[in-house]
Formats: sequence, structure tokens, C-alpha cells
Amino acid sequence: MSIQIILLISFFLLAPVLIIYLEGKYSAVKRIGAVLICYVIGAIVGNIGIFPDPSVNYLSLMKDMGSDAFIPFEKIKELQAQGLITEQDALRNSISFIQDWFTKLTVPIALPLILFSMDVKKWLKHARSAISSLLLGLFTVIAMILLGFWIFKGSIDEIWKVSGMLTGIYTGGTPNMAAMKTALNVDTEIYIMTHTYEVALGAIYLVFILSIGQRVFLLFLKPFKNPKTDSIKVGELNLEEDYDSYEGFFKRKIFLPVLAAFGISLLIFGVSFGLSTVFPEEFSTAAIILLITTFGIAASFIAKIKNIKKTFQTGMYIILIFCIVVSSMADVRQLVDISFDLFWYVALAMYGSHFLHALLARFFNIDADTVIISGSALICSPPFVPVVAGALKNRDVILTGLIVGIAGYAVGNYLGVFIAYLLR
Repeated sequence: MSIQIILLISFFLLAPVLIIYLEGKYSAVKRIGAVLICYVIGAIVGNIGIFPDPSVNYLSLMKDMGSDAFIPFEKIKELQAQGLITEQDALRNSISFIQDWFTKLTVPIALPLILFSMDVKKWLKHARSAISSLLLGLFTVIAMILLGFWIFKGSIDEIWKVSGMLTGIYTGGTPNMAAMKTALNVDTEIYIMTHTYEVALGAIYLVFILSIGQRVFLLFLKPFKNPKTDSIKVGELNLEEDYDSYEGFFKRKIFLPVLAAFGISLLIFGVSFGLSTVFPEEFSTAAIILLITTFGIAASFIAKIKNIKKTFQTGMYIILIFCIVVSSMADVRQLVDISFDLFWYVALAMYGSHFLHALLARFFNIDADTVIISGSALICSPPFVPVVAGALKNRDVILTGLIVGIAGYAVGNYLGVFIAYLLR
């Protein structure tokens, strides 16, 4: 293995660690978000000339072999011996191999770790309003995605895959969108472009919610009233510790159980991969993701697994690796020409679903703060729930936001695959 490949692998593994450290140390970095920073850094590394450009012969040979990722190594040696490709092509092929396998492995390994921390029994027992808001939110997301599919189906390539990704991200966030890329074999450029628009529109959404959102929603929705939470005291929930903080991660009492959880995640991946072989080949990748999601949720019912600290953070670290790797694969030159139809489809899915959610909430007698926190959890994912709750000056909606967001992680993969293949 060449020094260039070793350095590349080290960069993919260590860059997220540095970003996580900076996010915990500087509030400005935290506001930007680790996911967005990883995408930007990956895109920069992949487009500033560090990676060698493949020759025309190499691209032609790869196309002839029906590959869009890399040429098998045994074939590379043969082609190089024949003088059909250069040493630079061989290095580029090795880089593409590393990138491809990182994107294939990271999401399936991360998903169980994210799902292990779920407490399904407690949430079902104590959160009727949250479940109502979750179901309403899921309905509005799917409704807007179906509407957008009907509007843009003639102008967006492989729009059924885009619909699956949007379903995933607006029910569960970046992990689910990443899972949809894997499950649906989405082209890297389409994935990056879709996620780029989603991040830009999401930033505008957050500015609105964190500033005047509550005042606007209160114009037509009732104000929040404290719900009965039985034995759960929301103020006692340590959200920073449970979902965001990496502090003490390498202490023996935390690191060793996390290592065991990582092993369980690998086992789930292996079993899911084995079971997926009974499905038709075109559905096997989607089957792997759905089986992994199912086993991950099932494992969360085992107390010894659910109580392992920092599994959520570990899963998100692996997702950050995915973000850097997949963005390093994108050719920014192909993203310069903005796809307005795709941009408006993403905007309709994001803004349209939240607007429809708010309108329907009026008829279902759901208050403004619950609508805002539910929409934020679905659109921006659970780590943003405490931020939005702080802007609302209402800690009592944090539990609702977490229920909606984490449950969204669980159902997003099922819905994403279902919607994609339904529309195909």
C-alpha cells in the first residue's frame, strides 16, 4: 500500500475527529454544523488537484467494463503491463477503490449504533402528542414528495431515487439520506447536488425558526401548554451528554462498551448481508439497509445494549466519515450548472411539508411549539432539537422533538425505500 493511500485513509478517519473537537470547543463551528463542514472539506480535497486526473484511456476502459467506480486490481496490473494505462491511472484507481468501499461500509455500520440508543417503550408510553405530531409530519412529508414527483418527473434524472432520498432525510436526517444513497445506488453527483440544496435551504429554514418562527406560527396556532409527562421530567434529560457530547469517550468504562457495540453493529451488518442474498439482486442493497434498521431497532430493546453510552455519537462520527468521502468523490465542475427543478423539488419537500404540517395542526388542535419542534426534528434531525427548544424558550417540547426525530431515524429507511420503488 502506497504512502498516498495510507495518508488518504488517515485523512478520512481523522478529519471528522478534528471537526468534532472544534465543534465542541467553538460555538461558531457548532452553529455551522459538522455535517456541512465535512462536505465542504471533502469537496475541497477532491477538487484541488490532490487526486490524479484519470486518462481518457482509463475512463474508456472503465466504461467498457461497465464500472462507474474502479477497475478490479488484477485487471489493472494487466492493463498497466500492456501500457494501456499509466501509473497515475493505477493510483487513481486505488483512490477510487478506497472511496467506494468507505461509502459502502460506513452507513451500514453506523445505522445500528445510532438506533441502539432508542427507548421505544418509554416513548410509546409517555408521548401521545409526540406520536400524533410524528404521524402528521410523516404524512405531510410524503404528500409533498409525491406532489413534487408529479410536478418534476419529466425534468429530473432518476427522480424516483431523489424522492427516496428526500423521504429519508426529511424523516430521519443525514444518516437516512446516506442510507438511501447506498440502498438506491444513487449517483454521487446527484446525491451531492441534492444534499447541497438541502443544506442551503435548511440554513434559511433554521434562521426563520430561530428568529421569528414562533411568532408567525402563533398567528394561527394555539400556544403551548405543559403536558403531563408522568415520571419523566424533561428538565432532567441530559441531551448534550446523550446525543452530542464526546467527552470521556476514551475512558475505559465508556470506550470498551462502545467497542462491543461496534462489534454488534458489524455482526448485524454481516447477518443482514447474508440474508439479503435471498432477495433478487436489484433489491439486495435495499434489503441490507432495511434488515440493518430492523435488527438495530430490535437490539435497542436489549437493556445492556441500549444503556451503552456514546453509541449515538459513534454512529454520527462514522456518518461524518461518509460525508467527507462521498463529497471527495464529487466533481464540482459538474455541480456548477444549477438544476433549478431539483432545487425547487427540495424546497417543496422541505418548506411545503412544514407549511402543510402547520395547516393541518390547526384542525388537529396541535400547538405552535409542538409543530415547530416536530418539523425541526424531521427536517434538521434530533441534534438540533435543544437549539430550537432554546429559541422557543420551552424545554418541555424537547422530549417531543427527540421522540419525533429519533423515531424518524427508525422509520425513514423503510419509507425512503418504499416511496422510491413505488414511484419507480
